[in-house]
Amino acid sequence: MADTSARAAFADLTPWARVATSAGLGGMFALGQAPFDLWPVALCGLAGLFLVLRQAVSPKQAAGTAWAFGAGYFGLSMMWIVEPFFVDAAVTGWMAPFALVGLAGGLALFWAAPAWAAWRLRIPSLIVPFWALAELSRAYVLTGFPWGLVGYVWTPSPAAQWASLIGPHGLTVATLGLAALAAHAAAVRNLYSGGFALALGALLLGGGMALTPALDDLSERPLVRLVQPNAPQDEKWRRDLVPVFFNRQIEATAAEPRPDLVVWPETALPGLLNHAGEALAILEEAARGASVVVGIQREEAGRYYNSAITLGPEGGVVDVYDKHHLVPFGEYMPARWFFEHIEVSGLAARAEGGFSAGPGPRLLDLGPLGAALPLICYEAVFPQDVGGAPARPAMLLQLTNDAWFGTWSGPYQHLAQARMRAIEQGLPLLRSANTGVSAVIDRGGRVLAQMPMGVHGHVDHAIPVAGPPTLYSRTGDLLALGITLALALVLALCHDRLRGRDRP
Repeated sequence: MADTSARAAFADLTPWARVATSAGLGGMFALGQAPFDLWPVALCGLAGLFLVLRQAVSPKQAAGTAWAFGAGYFGLSMMWIVEPFFVDAAVTGWMAPFALVGLAGGLALFWAAPAWAAWRLRIPSLIVPFWALAELSRAYVLTGFPWGLVGYVWTPSPAAQWASLIGPHGLTVATLGLAALAAHAAAVRNLYSGGFALALGALLLGGGMALTPALDDLSERPLVRLVQPNAPQDEKWRRDLVPVFFNRQIEATAAEPRPDLVVWPETALPGLLNHAGEALAILEEAARGASVVVGIQREEAGRYYNSAITLGPEGGVVDVYDKHHLVPFGEYMPARWFFEHIEVSGLAARAEGGFSAGPGPRLLDLGPLGAALPLICYEAVFPQDVGGAPARPAMLLQLTNDAWFGTWSGPYQHLAQARMRAIEQGLPLLRSANTGVSAVIDRGGRVLAQMPMGVHGHVDHAIPVAGPPTLYSRTGDLLALGITLALALVLALCHDRLRGRDRP
């Protein structure tokens, strides 16, 4: 069957033009992530990649094309990664370009590998399940880094609600399948592929609308106050400014009306918990009997922890959670002996070289408000960690310091992923962020109230209602894995039957 103009547009690309085009399409796909949220444009970019891949005649060409696409995608969507290195530019600023290039190029390998494997097996359609498996592995390999998953392109759309059933990795399978079908239909004028693509798109959007939970009546619900001190990272620990940021939080806590729960962000209290008696006494007085969850560092037996503590209505620390999923190079140094040998300390050159990990997910007891699952910063990007709670909580609490991510894309992508965690679990998420965006998110992922970036103060809102356990909260990633493996098997069998491929 003759090629259409959609396929012919990429037919005569030179190798370098193919790389450049693929990188550009990757950048186009990145426009589906926050703060752009241009998901229709992003899907066109992804479909464009599948058109370019049709010209690949070898595993090497396919892998190179997919790698360039990934490099363009991660290079644009993760530009925020340079921000932490400029907090202390004189010491770590030189690492910034290496971090961006290394991260984008390294993560792009996860997308190159499935293309190479599919072309090596001479079943190009297998790139869809192989790519989905690569994204799933990205959430687990080497402690995992599932930032910017393919399925997150749907976050601002109704289709995001499918995460409550199949999770983000199930959405990734659907996204890749939709783009591949659309590209095939455009390339060979295949009505079946076009029809399937339209049906899948309609199912994602229409089904997502049907899955969206109704707004709950919150008129009798307890009140939460999210405190946002807006302490820029390069000023946060300055001795002359520490009292300023502390007083901002105290004033916000003491404001009328009295809330039932107050949440301060990550590392909101200066110094260590071991020496914070005076500060805690001031905070308890300002809280006037409200429960308070606050981020603070602590030391125990020579180990340092990034922690969240609960102050009860009667005063005193009643619960402690230690962050367990730490940021490599930011909160601890992997292979520390090697990097010390070459005199590279990364961003963990504090607290004796970094933090120690806590024992794992645990709930904070908030008394009559119910139990809450605390997520400190980076922990909210791991769907499997949120699903790994020892029991189902009444809410998710995210304490974060997004000042590390700058003011452009990073904080908004972090917020978008928090919204996905709420949808996946069918639970409200209360998010207190140092510089923003602090937000109250309901079980449907809707932001009910928020405080924008770069301002200090507080936001009050009724605590949203928890929904019934979702399918994803019960199955985790196993359902998406099963769907992906089943798709791979079906595609392989169909290829053998339709193309007469000889089996070894």
